[in-house]
Amino acid sequence: MTEDILTDTLDPARATALQATLGQKPSVAAGSELPPFFHHLYFWSPQTPDQLGRDGHPKVGGLIPDMGLPRRMWAGGRLEFHTPLTAGAQAEKRTVCESSEVKAGRSGPLGFVTLRHEFHQNGALCLTERQDLVYREDPSANVVRPVAPQARLDETHRREVDFDSTVLFRYSALTFNGHRIHYDLDYAREVEGYDGLVVHGPLLAQLLMLFAQDQIGPLAQFSFRASSPLMHFEQAVLCRNGADMWVRGPDGRQCMSAQAVPRSE
Repeated sequence: MTEDILTDTLDPARATALQATLGQKPSVAAGSELPPFFHHLYFWSPQTPDQLGRDGHPKVGGLIPDMGLPRRMWAGGRLEFHTPLTAGAQAEKRTVCESSEVKAGRSGPLGFVTLRHEFHQNGALCLTERQDLVYREDPSANVVRPVAPQARLDETHRREVDFDSTVLFRYSALTFNGHRIHYDLDYAREVEGYDGLVVHGPLLAQLLMLFAQDQIGPLAQFSFRASSPLMHFEQAVLCRNGADMWVRGPDGRQCMSAQAVPRSE
Protein backbone atom coordinates (compact mmCIF):
# COMPACT_ATOMS: atom_id res chain seq x y z
CA MET A 1 0.00 0.00 0.00
CA THR A 2 1.50 3.33 -1.12
CA GLU A 3 1.95 5.87 1.68
CA ASP A 4 2.41 9.60 1.22
CA ILE A 5 4.39 11.34 3.98
CA LEU A 6 4.49 15.11 4.46
CA THR A 7 6.07 17.19 7.23
CA ASP A 8 5.22 20.76 8.14
CA THR A 9 5.71 23.29 10.91
CA LEU A 10 2.30 24.34 12.21
CA ASP A 11 2.74 28.08 11.82
CA PRO A 12 0.51 29.95 14.31
CA ALA A 13 0.08 32.82 11.80
CA ARG A 14 -1.86 30.58 9.46
CA ALA A 15 -4.16 29.50 12.30
CA THR A 16 -4.82 33.09 13.38
CA ALA A 17 -5.58 33.97 9.74
CA LEU A 18 -8.31 31.30 9.72
CA GLN A 19 -9.67 32.54 13.03
CA ALA A 20 -9.92 36.03 11.55
CA THR A 21 -11.57 34.66 8.40
CA LEU A 22 -14.21 32.96 10.56
CA GLY A 23 -14.85 36.16 12.51
CA GLN A 24 -13.06 35.00 15.64
CA LYS A 25 -10.52 36.88 17.73
CA PRO A 26 -7.07 35.53 16.77
CA SER A 27 -5.70 33.62 19.75
CA VAL A 28 -3.39 30.83 18.55
CA ALA A 29 0.26 31.27 19.52
CA ALA A 30 3.33 29.03 19.51
CA GLY A 31 2.74 26.31 22.08
CA SER A 32 -1.06 26.61 21.91
CA GLU A 33 -3.31 23.64 21.28
CA LEU A 34 -4.45 23.82 17.67
CA PRO A 35 -8.26 24.07 17.38
CA PRO A 36 -9.95 20.96 15.93
CA PHE A 37 -9.67 20.54 12.15
CA PHE A 38 -7.13 23.36 11.80
CA HIS A 39 -4.63 20.78 10.55
CA HIS A 40 -6.20 21.35 7.11
CA LEU A 41 -4.26 24.60 6.97
CA TYR A 42 -1.00 22.67 6.74
CA PHE A 43 0.76 19.89 4.81
CA TRP A 44 0.36 21.53 1.42
CA SER A 45 1.53 19.52 -1.59
CA PRO A 46 1.81 22.12 -4.38
CA GLN A 47 1.74 20.86 -7.97
CA THR A 48 2.80 22.66 -11.14
CA PRO A 49 -0.06 23.75 -13.45
CA ASP A 50 0.50 20.83 -15.83
CA GLN A 51 -0.18 18.44 -12.93
CA LEU A 52 -3.62 19.90 -12.21
CA GLY A 53 -6.95 18.68 -13.55
CA ARG A 54 -9.52 20.98 -15.15
CA ASP A 55 -11.15 21.55 -11.73
CA GLY A 56 -7.96 22.86 -10.13
CA HIS A 57 -7.29 19.76 -8.03
CA PRO A 58 -4.13 17.69 -8.59
CA LYS A 59 -4.66 15.09 -11.29
CA VAL A 60 -5.73 11.65 -10.11
CA GLY A 61 -3.77 8.53 -10.94
CA GLY A 62 -1.32 8.45 -8.05
CA LEU A 63 -2.55 7.89 -4.52
CA ILE A 64 -6.13 8.31 -5.80
CA PRO A 65 -6.81 6.04 -8.81
CA ASP A 66 -8.20 7.47 -12.04
CA MET A 67 -11.75 6.13 -12.37
CA GLY A 68 -12.64 8.27 -15.39
CA LEU A 69 -15.04 10.46 -13.38
CA PRO A 70 -14.23 14.19 -13.48
CA ARG A 71 -16.32 15.75 -10.69
CA ARG A 72 -14.92 15.49 -7.16
CA MET A 73 -16.89 15.98 -3.96
CA TRP A 74 -15.82 15.70 -0.32
CA ALA A 75 -18.61 13.45 0.96
CA GLY A 76 -17.68 13.24 4.63
CA GLY A 77 -15.15 12.18 7.20
CA ARG A 78 -14.43 10.70 10.61
CA LEU A 79 -11.90 12.07 13.07
CA GLU A 80 -10.39 10.64 16.24
CA PHE A 81 -8.58 13.23 18.36
CA HIS A 82 -6.00 11.34 20.41
CA THR A 83 -4.00 14.29 21.75
CA PRO A 84 -3.97 17.91 20.60
CA LEU A 85 -1.59 19.11 17.93
CA THR A 86 0.62 21.99 19.10
CA ALA A 87 1.00 25.18 17.08
CA GLY A 88 4.54 26.24 16.25
CA ALA A 89 6.02 22.71 16.23
CA GLN A 90 6.80 20.33 13.39
CA ALA A 91 4.35 17.51 12.65
CA GLU A 92 4.07 14.65 10.17
CA LYS A 93 1.13 13.54 8.05
CA ARG A 94 0.95 9.98 6.69
CA THR A 95 -1.71 9.17 4.09
CA VAL A 96 -2.85 5.91 2.50
CA CYS A 97 -5.78 5.08 0.23
CA GLU A 98 -7.84 2.61 2.25
CA SER A 99 -10.39 1.82 -0.46
CA SER A 100 -11.60 2.80 -3.93
CA GLU A 101 -14.46 1.41 -5.99
CA VAL A 102 -17.01 2.38 -8.64
CA LYS A 103 -20.71 1.76 -8.04
CA ALA A 104 -23.83 2.36 -10.10
CA GLY A 105 -25.87 5.33 -8.87
CA ARG A 106 -29.28 6.65 -9.91
CA SER A 107 -27.64 9.40 -11.97
CA GLY A 108 -24.75 7.29 -13.30
CA PRO A 109 -21.53 5.72 -12.01
CA LEU A 110 -20.04 6.95 -8.75
CA GLY A 111 -16.47 6.49 -7.61
CA PHE A 112 -15.90 6.17 -3.85
CA VAL A 113 -12.49 6.76 -2.29
CA THR A 114 -11.50 6.67 1.39
CA LEU A 115 -8.17 8.14 2.47
CA ARG A 116 -6.72 7.60 5.94
CA HIS A 117 -4.55 10.36 7.35
CA GLU A 118 -2.51 9.98 10.52
CA PHE A 119 -0.88 13.01 12.15
CA HIS A 120 2.14 12.58 14.41
CA GLN A 121 3.95 15.12 16.56
CA ASN A 122 6.77 14.61 19.09
CA GLY A 123 6.64 10.86 18.45
CA ALA A 124 2.93 10.52 19.29
CA LEU A 125 -0.12 9.81 17.14
CA CYS A 126 -2.26 12.93 17.65
CA LEU A 127 -5.08 12.51 15.14
CA THR A 128 -6.56 9.91 12.81
CA GLU A 129 -8.78 11.17 10.00
CA ARG A 130 -10.69 9.24 7.35
CA GLN A 131 -11.69 11.33 4.36
CA ASP A 132 -14.47 10.12 2.04
CA LEU A 133 -14.43 11.41 -1.54
CA VAL A 134 -16.97 10.83 -4.31
CA TYR A 135 -16.30 11.20 -8.03
CA ARG A 136 -19.13 11.69 -10.53
CA GLU A 137 -19.81 12.25 -14.22
CA ASP A 138 -20.50 15.72 -15.61
CA PRO A 139 -24.11 16.85 -15.14
CA SER A 140 -26.59 16.09 -17.90
CA ALA A 141 -29.55 18.26 -18.82
CA ASN A 142 -31.70 15.11 -18.87
CA VAL A 143 -30.91 14.09 -15.29
CA VAL A 144 -33.26 15.33 -12.57
CA ARG A 145 -31.43 16.62 -9.52
CA PRO A 146 -32.00 14.48 -6.43
CA VAL A 147 -34.28 15.96 -3.80
CA ALA A 148 -32.30 17.03 -0.74
CA PRO A 149 -33.44 15.63 2.61
CA GLN A 150 -35.22 17.99 4.96
CA ALA A 151 -33.32 18.94 8.08
CA ARG A 152 -34.54 18.40 11.62
CA LEU A 153 -36.20 21.28 13.45
CA ASP A 154 -35.63 20.08 17.03
CA GLU A 155 -32.28 21.73 17.75
CA THR A 156 -31.61 22.88 21.29
CA HIS A 157 -28.73 25.14 20.20
CA ARG A 158 -28.29 27.00 16.92
CA ARG A 159 -26.00 29.52 15.24
CA GLU A 160 -26.58 31.37 11.96
CA VAL A 161 -23.64 31.77 9.59
CA ASP A 162 -23.41 33.84 6.40
CA PHE A 163 -20.92 33.44 3.57
CA ASP A 164 -19.68 35.40 0.61
CA SER A 165 -17.11 34.95 -2.13
CA THR A 166 -14.40 36.59 0.00
CA VAL A 167 -14.78 34.05 2.82
CA LEU A 168 -14.69 31.19 0.32
CA PHE A 169 -11.62 32.63 -1.40
CA ARG A 170 -9.74 33.11 1.88
CA TYR A 171 -10.57 29.57 3.04
CA SER A 172 -9.44 28.14 -0.30
CA ALA A 173 -6.18 30.08 -0.04
CA LEU A 174 -5.47 29.06 3.55
CA THR A 175 -6.09 25.37 2.82
CA PHE A 176 -4.43 25.54 -0.62
CA ASN A 177 -7.63 24.16 -2.14
CA GLY A 178 -7.67 24.91 -5.87
CA HIS A 179 -11.13 23.45 -6.56
CA ARG A 180 -12.72 26.00 -8.90
CA ILE A 181 -16.30 25.44 -7.67
CA HIS A 182 -15.39 27.59 -4.65
CA TYR A 183 -14.11 30.73 -6.47
CA ASP A 184 -14.83 30.49 -10.23
CA LEU A 185 -18.53 31.29 -10.65
CA ASP A 186 -18.66 30.61 -14.39
CA TYR A 187 -17.01 27.22 -13.94
CA ALA A 188 -19.27 26.30 -11.02
CA ARG A 189 -22.41 27.12 -13.00
CA GLU A 190 -21.53 26.20 -16.56
CA VAL A 191 -19.32 23.13 -16.09
CA GLU A 192 -20.43 21.53 -12.82
CA GLY A 193 -24.05 22.71 -12.85
CA TYR A 194 -24.27 24.51 -9.49
CA ASP A 195 -26.40 27.59 -8.84
CA GLY A 196 -23.48 29.54 -7.40
CA LEU A 197 -20.15 29.15 -5.68
CA VAL A 198 -20.15 26.10 -3.42
CA VAL A 199 -19.36 26.52 0.26
CA HIS A 200 -16.60 24.03 1.11
CA GLY A 201 -17.84 20.90 2.87
CA PRO A 202 -14.79 21.03 5.18
CA LEU A 203 -15.61 24.66 6.02
CA LEU A 204 -19.10 23.62 7.17
CA ALA A 205 -17.54 20.75 9.13
CA GLN A 206 -15.01 23.17 10.64
CA LEU A 207 -17.78 25.49 11.82
CA LEU A 208 -19.71 22.57 13.30
CA MET A 209 -16.63 21.38 15.19
CA LEU A 210 -15.95 24.81 16.65
CA PHE A 211 -19.64 25.14 17.57
CA ALA A 212 -19.54 21.72 19.24
CA GLN A 213 -16.38 22.57 21.16
CA ASP A 214 -18.00 25.78 22.42
CA GLN A 215 -20.97 23.73 23.66
CA ILE A 216 -19.47 20.49 25.00
CA GLY A 217 -15.74 21.12 25.37
CA PRO A 218 -12.74 19.41 23.69
CA LEU A 219 -13.64 16.69 21.19
CA ALA A 220 -12.63 13.03 21.19
CA GLN A 221 -14.41 12.12 17.95
CA PHE A 222 -16.28 13.88 15.20
CA SER A 223 -17.94 12.45 12.08
CA PHE A 224 -19.79 14.26 9.32
CA ARG A 225 -21.64 13.52 6.08
CA ALA A 226 -22.52 16.02 3.35
CA SER A 227 -26.02 15.66 1.93
CA SER A 228 -26.65 18.81 -0.16
CA PRO A 229 -24.37 21.62 -1.35
CA LEU A 230 -24.75 25.11 0.14
CA MET A 231 -24.27 28.12 -2.13
CA HIS A 232 -22.24 31.21 -1.20
CA PHE A 233 -25.35 33.43 -1.14
CA GLU A 234 -27.25 31.18 1.31
CA GLN A 235 -27.32 31.40 5.09
CA ALA A 236 -26.50 28.25 7.05
CA VAL A 237 -27.96 27.37 10.43
CA LEU A 238 -25.64 25.26 12.59
CA CYS A 239 -27.77 23.02 14.82
CA ARG A 240 -27.17 20.73 17.79
CA ASN A 241 -29.29 18.37 19.84
CA GLY A 242 -27.17 16.23 22.16
CA ALA A 243 -24.45 14.50 20.14
CA ASP A 244 -26.29 15.13 16.87
CA MET A 245 -25.38 18.14 14.76
CA TRP A 246 -26.48 19.33 11.35
CA VAL A 247 -26.45 22.24 8.92
CA ARG A 248 -29.80 23.52 7.67
CA GLY A 249 -30.11 25.61 4.51
CA PRO A 250 -32.49 28.56 4.12
CA ASP A 251 -35.14 26.39 2.46
CA GLY A 252 -35.02 23.83 5.28
CA ARG A 253 -32.89 21.27 3.47
CA GLN A 254 -30.16 19.34 5.26
CA CYS A 255 -26.72 20.23 3.94
CA MET A 256 -24.65 18.20 6.42
CA SER A 257 -25.19 15.86 9.37
CA ALA A 258 -22.63 15.15 12.08
CA GLN A 259 -21.98 13.60 15.46
CA ALA A 260 -19.68 15.01 18.13
CA VAL A 261 -18.24 13.04 21.06
CA PRO A 262 -16.55 15.05 23.86
CA ARG A 263 -13.20 14.13 25.34
CA SER A 264 -13.62 12.46 28.73
CA GLU A 265 -11.73 14.33 31.43
